[in-house]
Amino acid sequence: MDYKTVMVGLALDRPNDACLAMAGDLAERFAARVIGVAASDLRAPMYFAEGDFAQKLLDDEAAAIRKRLSDLEGEFRAAVGKRAASVEWRSARAMPGRFLVEQARAADIIVLGARTESIVDPAAAPDPSDIVMQAGRPLLVVPPAAQWLDLRSVLVAWKDVREARRAVVDALPILAAAKEVTIAEIREEDTDRAAALAHVADVAAWLRGHGVAANAVVPEMAGDVTEQLDRIAANVGAGAIVAGAYGHSRFREWVLSGVTRHLAMEQRRCAFLSR
Repeated sequence: MDYKTVMVGLALDRPNDACLAMAGDLAERFAARVIGVAASDLRAPMYFAEGDFAQKLLDDEAAAIRKRLSDLEGEFRAAVGKRAASVEWRSARAMPGRFLVEQARAADIIVLGARTESIVDPAAAPDPSDIVMQAGRPLLVVPPAAQWLDLRSVLVAWKDVREARRAVVDALPILAAAKEVTIAEIREEDTDRAAALAHVADVAAWLRGHGVAANAVVPEMAGDVTEQLDRIAANVGAGAIVAGAYGHSRFREWVLSGVTRHLAMEQRRCAFLSR
């Protein structure tokens, strides 16, 4: 399996250079087409605006959105047009997250920029934390300084649950292209280390059946999952981390695990997340 269609979600409130470079890199690696997606919607006028003044504010904002979306289309085509098998642009005056989730049906993988802020302006950009839980497609979260997908070393953050199994399957094209793959399970306090070693051994054997050789790591210490994953990633020189996205719905809002949110805001390396 390869990625035949890469979708890149663009933000209106910051540069998109890293996302576009990553989408182009994936397109070249897998001879894929690329779909660029962007959207924004009107914000309500300030509470004291009314009548003709309020309408002018809305008209001016609508014109600014159209201009920004047009500019983004130009940036998208200039960045990936010569790197992809073909390109397509999709934009709308709509909430960015909802629009991207709707378009995800056309993609094999979605590329989005990492966000450091805990709350993303919902009218300006998709929030990776929301997209990974709703899109039904794997998400590659890209740090702002990234220019290519560094596959010299890839770390698989394993947990013996459905989301991790799904992530490894979805990441097979990336794992097959990697020079080195490491599978790491960080034990919870009530998990036996021998059981964790058996888990990662099974995953390594499954990957070998798909032509991917992998090393396995289970630290002696349990707990501190985020800190230990960061340490292992640094030790193996990982350019990307593959992980399942864990969370649950509460009052119709997605609540992410600490590890998933940490990876969705990763600033040092790419994070491949799947649910």
